[in-house]
Amino acid sequence: MRVIGGEFRRRVLKSLPGLDVRPTPDRMREALFSILAPRISGTLFLDLYAGTGAVGIEALSRGAERAIFVENSHAAVEVIRSNLKTLGLENRGRVWQGRSAGVIGKLGKVDITFLDPPYPLEMEYEKALDALADEPPGLAVVQHASRFALKESYGGLKRTRAVKQGENTLSFFAVEDGD
Repeated sequence: MRVIGGEFRRRVLKSLPGLDVRPTPDRMREALFSILAPRISGTLFLDLYAGTGAVGIEALSRGAERAIFVENSHAAVEVIRSNLKTLGLENRGRVWQGRSAGVIGKLGKVDITFLDPPYPLEMEYEKALDALADEPPGLAVVQHASRFALKESYGGLKRTRAVKQGENTLSFFAVEDGD
């Protein structure tokens, strides 16, 4: 696995072979950050269900000011910390170990949230999105199996866009305008 673009382009990241981690494919990350390019600079980026931290590290590489990584697996947390250290990003990344839905309320306001729970844990999507709706980010991006239907809104977060790529979809949620 590698960083796709930005300051750390082509740098190799450690991963978790043999564990139940499903990294976001390179093409999907490229599509995501092409969409986020106009708004990523200077943001606080939240990577929920972070796995190896590849998405949050990609955000840092492309101009996010800071990133918060939330992961339940101790082994994955150690890989994230190692990847941040290798790239000299320890002071720009904060790693939390715990269940994402339970940690969200402790983090405060963030600009962009990316969440990608393991597909077998489909109930995690609703838990995390409901928790985010309590203090919504500027934008929440959800990677999910295309066959899995998310609701159109969670609290004040409303789906504004969906980008399908093969068996994966990125759904974008933002605060409703109140029209």
